[in-house]
Amino acid sequence: MTESARSAPAHAVAILLAGGRGVRAGFDRPKQAMPLGGKPVLQWSLDALASHPRIMGGVLVADDAAAADATPLPTGWRRAAPGNERQQSVANGLAELADRDGDMIVLVHDAARPGLTPAVVDRLIDALSGAEVAIPVLPVPDTLVELSEAEAGEVVDRAALVRVQTPQAFRLKTLRLAHAEAQGITATDDAQLARRTGVKVTTVAGDAALHKLTYAEDMAILEGLMGLRKMMRTAVGMGYDVHRLVAGRPLWLGGIEIAHSHGLDGHSDADVALHALTDAVLGALGDGDIGDHFPPSDPQWRGAASDRFLAFAGERVVARGGRISHLDLTIIAEAPRIGPHRAAIRARIAEILAIPVEHISVKATTTERLGFTGRQEGIAAQAVATLQLPEN
Repeated sequence: MTESARSAPAHAVAILLAGGRGVRAGFDRPKQAMPLGGKPVLQWSLDALASHPRIMGGVLVADDAAAADATPLPTGWRRAAPGNERQQSVANGLAELADRDGDMIVLVHDAARPGLTPAVVDRLIDALSGAEVAIPVLPVPDTLVELSEAEAGEVVDRAALVRVQTPQAFRLKTLRLAHAEAQGITATDDAQLARRTGVKVTTVAGDAALHKLTYAEDMAILEGLMGLRKMMRTAVGMGYDVHRLVAGRPLWLGGIEIAHSHGLDGHSDADVALHALTDAVLGALGDGDIGDHFPPSDPQWRGAASDRFLAFAGERVVARGGRISHLDLTIIAEAPRIGPHRAAIRARIAEILAIPVEHISVKATTTERLGFTGRQEGIAAQAVATLQLPEN
């Protein structure tokens, strides 16, 4: 921290935006609720802002589920409901600051950028000693080209371009005016709205650790940038399951329903593919098997959809700080033919576990009409799960 920052009074408040759904990340929950280094993504930004000596409090803009991860709120913090769009969420946060003086500094930050450091906060607050708006930026290191119909076009001069991050700092009255005059205007950040009112925007040095969580692979990037990456070990588990084919039941395989004359018999929906995958993941964790967690003697699992079992196993991996590197599933059946459904099965498994479909292999084979599968009495499945787990 600079000498001026040490001597400066705490005179800023914050609006922390945590209302997005993060659908591009493909997680089974909002991205701000995903665990990162032992706590939710949201909590990293909230802790950084609440612990900074120059921030007097703030507003967490989040729904009930996200706010539950941040309960109780730090002293001096309030909560506002999120809007359908980012601008409405900021406006809701501003409404909670209606009693604050317009000359006060407000920082607007996206919870999807958990790598916030005290130095960035200090640079922003210091910059507003002679400005109305300040934003953190980083240079563009890559070559940029125009894109037209998937073809690379002319090179864009990157010397005059920067990447914009959050938090962004404003005089409170400036941000209020920017939003008041933004009716019918859509912007991806608040500095754009402020510029429309004629206000100059000052830039300060950003930080690579403020990388934004947008896609699933950004979690690993953030772990590295924030120094959270642990030594990982590879763990492999195997699963195998068999169910009898009977008339009068739907056939569920790999999380999808397949039209067939017979379905699989079992306490749940008897999806042998998802059962084998669940056991493979649990086996790699050293965490028992599907029967330990979902015993067939328990009536609550009668007729249950097996995607619940696989999702549970995936959540156990995340809770351990691990990730699923690869799944290899083989379905053993004489009929129906699995090939036409393979892509849909891969996509469904990827959806259940919130992992890239490229990490999933689905194959099918027969037993050349030998044995119970060859006689079409049942279907079997075997799976291998490869996980990356942190060393204890």
